[in-house]
Amino acid sequence: MKNKILAPSLLSADFSQLAQALKQIELNNGGAVHIDVMDGSFVPEITYGQPVVRSIRPLTSLPFDVHLMVEHPETQVDSFIQAGADWITFHHEACVHSHRLIQYIQSKGKKAGVAIVPSTPVSAIAEILEYADIILVMTVNPGWGGQVLIPSCVKKIAELNKLREERGYKYLISVDGGINPTTISSVIDAGVDVIVSGSAFFSGELKL
Repeated sequence: MKNKILAPSLLSADFSQLAQALKQIELNNGGAVHIDVMDGSFVPEITYGQPVVRSIRPLTSLPFDVHLMVEHPETQVDSFIQAGADWITFHHEACVHSHRLIQYIQSKGKKAGVAIVPSTPVSAIAEILEYADIILVMTVNPGWGGQVLIPSCVKKIAELNKLREERGYKYLISVDGGINPTTISSVIDAGVDVIVSGSAFFSGELKL
């Protein structure tokens, strides 16, 4: 598991103990903090927003990996950067002008990521692969934690890894959804770089 980045998701942490959750991430080899932002429209649930990100930013030096599961993500980028985001990942399905938004995020000195839900093929983002810093493969339908990984989605990781090697692309491949001690080997074998885990990490089941 050398050179893999573990990015535990605060979605599965105790929201009343976020400082403790950040400490747990630091003590268990976390390389980033995954922050799932949900608007109740793009996905059913509502989580937290900029004030929470801003309040926990001083508590750790780890990169904040902000995953915008929201409609019109372009309207949220500046405020999350100001709140302390280091990486900003938005959904291809929620953004018409993905290339423009990637460029904008990068112009602010941040890493730009593009996420795809299980029903979206890699081919749908073929035109922006060379520009993105991160490609996030959702291996569950986004909206809540504790779901079971959809095995067919792992093939997308392998496809992205092959395209990266063949074309010299530089993006990191991230995976989010149903990652636990049973499923982690399949995504590592497929070529993932960033491993997002929520329930399994905070329960103590999963460590890198």
